[in-house]
Amino acid sequence: MAASELRTHPLATPTDLTPEATHEITAALNVVLADVFALYVKTKNFHWHMSGPHFRDYHLLLDEQADQIFAMTDPIAERVRKVGGLTIHSVGEIGRLQHILDNDAEYVTPLDMLSVLRDDNRTLLAELRTAHDVCDEHGDVGTTSLIETWIDETERRLWFLFEAAERDGHE
Repeated sequence: MAASELRTHPLATPTDLTPEATHEITAALNVVLADVFALYVKTKNFHWHMSGPHFRDYHLLLDEQADQIFAMTDPIAERVRKVGGLTIHSVGEIGRLQHILDNDAEYVTPLDMLSVLRDDNRTLLAELRTAHDVCDEHGDVGTTSLIETWIDETERRLWFLFEAAERDGHE
């Protein structure tokens, strides 16, 4: 892209990816980003509303997980920009793209919180794997390597939530 074209398209980031690759990678990553934001808010919601005999352990677990989830947001959005795409602009756009459902219930039991978050992390894991496949198909090594780390982190969160919910559910 010539310098004169960059000035007329201020958000046009130079990339060696094809326009089709940029479009597909951007679409996949924006879905992941929307789900990451939705999961972050839900995890913080449950963190704030945790109760019961395991309050401290669960409260700290969810706070740690929320921090890890939020830490994904900027790198995801920056990857979209680095490959020449545009990322989400608003809460409304997040709502249109997210697969992780909101939870507005006034009360959720601690075990249900853990189970819901476990299932939501499983949903995010599927979205991450889909995005990885798209990026891999287009040779976007930079994004695939980041996604591999996020897959590992998501699997760990899922494991911890599973173990906490299963153990308490059978005590």
